Amino acid sequence: MKIKLDENLPEALVAELATLNHDADNVRQEGLAGRDDPTVWAAAQAEGRFLITQDLDFSDVRRFQPGTHHGLLLVRLPEAGRVALRQRIAEVFSHEDVGSWTGCFVVLSGHKLRVLRPAEG
Repeated sequence: MKIKLDENLPEALVAELATLNHDADNVRQEGLAGRDDPTVWAAAQAEGRFLITQDLDFSDVRRFQPGTHHGLLLVRLPEAGRVALRQRIAEVFSHEDVGSWTGCFVVLSGHKLRVLRPAEG
């Protein structure tokens, strides 16, 4: 899976996701740190990447409807320290069928995972 990590996630996740056979990059590597959300979103979509973020500006499922993009994972942990973020995201990417998340809107919390899939037409 091609993944883009938002700037609010630990850079160590790039290497960790690579060990799980994912093509991951982050906005800092591309010089997009500090850029507005539409710019980050446009970059992820242009590259066909699944965006992982903690930014609540991406939480509106009506705006980011499943099936209208390459995929979005919104991470909402009660304690969002860098170590907890890295561990929880790596755990999910190790144990879930994330390859089936293309085009999905996914919300990850401390103990829950909610995957909203595109409507079948």
